[in-house]
Amino acid sequence: MQTRFLALLLVLPALIMIVLFFIVPLFASILGAFEVGDSFGLGNFSKSFDLYSRDMIFTVVIVSISTALIGILSIAIGGYLTLGENPRSVAILRWLYRWPMFIPFIVVGQVLRTFLAKNGLMNNILVSLGILTPLQTTGFLDWRGIVIAFVWKQTPFVTLLVAGAMASLDRSTIEAARNLGASRLRILIEIVVPQVSGTLLVGLILSFVTMMSVLSVPLMINAQSPTMLTADIAFRINAHGDYGVANALGVISLLLTAGVALIYLRQTMKDRL
Repeated sequence: MQTRFLALLLVLPALIMIVLFFIVPLFASILGAFEVGDSFGLGNFSKSFDLYSRDMIFTVVIVSISTALIGILSIAIGGYLTLGENPRSVAILRWLYRWPMFIPFIVVGQVLRTFLAKNGLMNNILVSLGILTPLQTTGFLDWRGIVIAFVWKQTPFVTLLVAGAMASLDRSTIEAARNLGASRLRILIEIVVPQVSGTLLVGLILSFVTMMSVLSVPLMINAQSPTMLTADIAFRINAHGDYGVANALGVISLLLTAGVALIYLRQTMKDRL
């Protein structure tokens, strides 16, 4: 009993922090989503769907496209790090791909806003090289810019997980496939990827949830409609002080991520078993 009491005392500060700063605000937000005046109802949700149904679809589509591209790029980079035959190229790629992980999302938004604007660095370079004329330039400060920002920021995180899982594989199967004449692409798709699919899935799920919660990127890159739900939540609070609709949008975002969160939990439980 004394050992259990001491163990409880050790974890008590962490439990208090979790309850005060995570559990209580979560339940308060969920409860606030159903508060309509002095009563409870679904008015905030009805208003949310009336005003922001396009933004809900936009958010899911943008995050889904970004997740798919992150998966493809992380497999490609991790595959080259594992199967590449040029040591210098592998070393350079291993050094370069991790840098975006250390850049905050707000800095990513500012950098890409400067880079992707109609008069930004990208178009200025293309004009100076004679590839485009000033009249042919176009900006990417729309849904494309958000996708580029998400993919550029989150691909290194997923790649780090996938490349680590690929590096720990038994090399005998890879060498056997090479001896039988299989190409590197076929080895990657048919042998390597199936063995790291669990790690890849976990990385993509964590990236999906992270992108659903980002506010700075949609505000700085896509200041138009439709936009992402995080921007709508900030707008309802800052412009209207409408915490009911903001809480309802938060609950909707929570439900959108609940599905992928369940997949993550099932995967982690499967790995433990």
